[in-house]
Amino acid sequence: MYNFLIDNLTQMAQQTNSLFSHLVCVECGKVYSKDLVSTVCDDPDCKSILSAKYNLSSNTLTKEDLKNRPSTLWRYKEFLPVLDVANIVSLGEGFTPILKLQNLPHIDGKNVLLKDESNNPTGSFKARGLSVAVSKAKELGINTFVIPTAGNAGGALAAYAARAGLKAYVFMPKLTPNAFKAEAKLFGAEVTEVNGNISDCGKLANALAAENGWFDVSTLKEPYRLEGKKTMGYEIAEQLNWSLPDVIFYPTGGGTGIIGIWKAFDELEELGWIGSKRPRMIAVQSDSCNGIYKAFHNKEIRSEYIDNGFTVANGLRVPKPYADKVILEVLRDSLGDSVSVSDADILDALYELSSKEGLFVAPEGAALWYAYKFLVKNGQLDNAETVLLLNTGSGYKYLDNIQI
Repeated sequence: MYNFLIDNLTQMAQQTNSLFSHLVCVECGKVYSKDLVSTVCDDPDCKSILSAKYNLSSNTLTKEDLKNRPSTLWRYKEFLPVLDVANIVSLGEGFTPILKLQNLPHIDGKNVLLKDESNNPTGSFKARGLSVAVSKAKELGINTFVIPTAGNAGGALAAYAARAGLKAYVFMPKLTPNAFKAEAKLFGAEVTEVNGNISDCGKLANALAAENGWFDVSTLKEPYRLEGKKTMGYEIAEQLNWSLPDVIFYPTGGGTGIIGIWKAFDELEELGWIGSKRPRMIAVQSDSCNGIYKAFHNKEIRSEYIDNGFTVANGLRVPKPYADKVILEVLRDSLGDSVSVSDADILDALYELSSKEGLFVAPEGAALWYAYKFLVKNGQLDNAETVLLLNTGSGYKYLDNIQI
């Protein structure tokens, strides 16, 4: 697949025909140039995330044109921020399968789908965001990166930095499973283990970035990882013949994916490729770090810092997402919900998915199956609704956390 992508790209014009126009702060509306390095809003009273905007009204690409393109996220290159094909750093990421669940209890003929991001390079959805972020950073002349990570993002950054011939520094908690540490080191990153959680890693990474001139690609503290993650939304629409599911369950740590998918649906509607119907978005968290869950049910606009320690779903141990306000807005705009899940229930769900469906999903993805059963039991899902669970990664990296 990857060779096809390269062959295809080399036959294209040097420009990607990207419709990327500018960046805008989602909170105060301040506009930023697409040609300058940007992180978050520089207004000291705002500091919100920046979102890439596109001249979608000038688009000439059709849905039918996509059929002859390679099965990677770069099939949507017009709606991604990289302007020059030479700057694309790819390992064949994207266009992961959507599978229909069929053997599990509580299905009973219902249409329950699972989009399996474990098929991505480095085994998780993080490959999407880091492919686009590293590509755009390369285009802007950046050559050294730093990232705080619960595991998967560190490995993905290390891989794409290696592919681009650039340098990566990775900070992860000591409690991170060994597979993640080994992966990042094998890809050539300099890995630092930190006593604490991802927020502690972030503080150290941020300080060293400022001291050494490294570019910080922390979740939503630069605008382009979001663009890679939004391609999950494009794919869901295309793979379901431009008809969206009624409900999407998403494991929510930093929240880039849930925000990105929602952004994709807005762009697709502006393109005229889908209508105004939207899925209900369900944010699933671990009891260890469930600030979004509590804020949503308490009708608050921001979440509190909550960290109750280790969880088998390392990626969900994010005490306070940087874009908590935006995540909560998506949940409310979609008439969605949030569910918090214990480690015991996550592991039970993981064993069930593995033994009944042959799917060894990440614990973060397994949490979705428990959340689905919980909402079914409470009568909050209609039998006729199409439900999609978005598994973000492979369970193989989490063997240190799983007792067989």
